Amino acid sequence: MPDRRLVDVGLVRRLIATQFPQWARLPIRPVEISGWDNQTFRLGDRMSIRLPTAREYALAVDKEHRWLPLLAPRVPLPISKPLATGRPGEEFAFPWSVYEWIDADPARIDTIADLTGFADSLAAFLVALRHVDATGGPEPGLHNWFRGGPLRVYDAQTRRAIEVLDGHVPRDAVTAVWQSALQTTWDRQPVWFHGDVALGNLLVRDGALAAVIDFGTCGVGDPACDLVIAWTRLTGVSREAFRARVDVDPGTWARGRGWALWKALIIYARALHDDPAAAAEVKRVIDEVLTEYAESGPGG
Repeated sequence: MPDRRLVDVGLVRRLIATQFPQWARLPIRPVEISGWDNQTFRLGDRMSIRLPTAREYALAVDKEHRWLPLLAPRVPLPISKPLATGRPGEEFAFPWSVYEWIDADPARIDTIADLTGFADSLAAFLVALRHVDATGGPEPGLHNWFRGGPLRVYDAQTRRAIEVLDGHVPRDAVTAVWQSALQTTWDRQPVWFHGDVALGNLLVRDGALAAVIDFGTCGVGDPACDLVIAWTRLTGVSREAFRARVDVDPGTWARGRGWALWKALIIYARALHDDPAAAAEVKRVIDEVLTEYAESGPGG
C-alpha cells in the first residue's frame, strides 16, 4: 500500500499563487467526496485541482495530460479535460493537475434513475473507448497497477487472500472462479480501457450517466478490468443489459469476473477484523461473483 500524503487548502492555495498567479484570487475548497489516488479541490466555479496522494499515483499525471485530449472527441460522453500541469517542488513533491470542472455528481445507486439504462450507457462508452486507435498508448505497468495485463500477476496475492479467508468464504468455489479467469488470455490487439470503472468515477446529472472521469489507471491492453462494475454494482437485468451492450467474448467476461474477485478478496482479507463495513461490502461482491458464476458457468 503506497504511503499517502494528504494536503490542506492552505498548501493548495500557495501552489496556485506561485505557479498560476492568474488564478490566485479564485476560491479554493475541497470537494465533498475525494478519491484515494488523488485529492481534489474546487478552483473557482469552473476548474478543479487534483494532487496525487503518493509517488505511485503521480505516475499517471503526464499520461492523462498526453492522452485525454486525444480520447475526448472519440467517446460519447465528456471526460476529464486537463488545463494545466503543476510542477513538483519543495512543498509538494509530485506533479499535479488543473482540470476543467464537470457540473455533475459522483454516481450513487440511489441517484441513478434507471440502473439498466445507466448500465447500457456505460457499456456504450466502453465500446467506443475500445475502438479508439490504441497505437502508442500506455501499456500495462506500474503506472496503472498492471490493469490491462494478465491477471496472473495477482495470482499469488489472490491465493494468499483465499488462505486468510478460509472459513469466511467458500474456498473451493472462489478458487474455481479464480482459476477459470486464469485459463483465458487476451489474444487480440491491445485496446483502450479506463481501468477503474467505479461509481466515484462516473458522474450523473438528472439521474443519468453524464461523464466519466479519473483516467489514472487507463491504458491499452486487455479491457477485462473495465467489466468489474458488473459484479460490484450491477445485478440481474442491469448486468444482463451491460453484458449485451459491452459485447465481449466469454473469456473476457471470465477475466472481468476474476478482476472483481481479486479486488474483493484482498480488501476482505485486510478489513475482516478491523473494518466491518468494508468487509460486509466486499463480501456482498464476492457473493455476487459466486452467484453469477454458478448461473453462467465457467465459460460465462
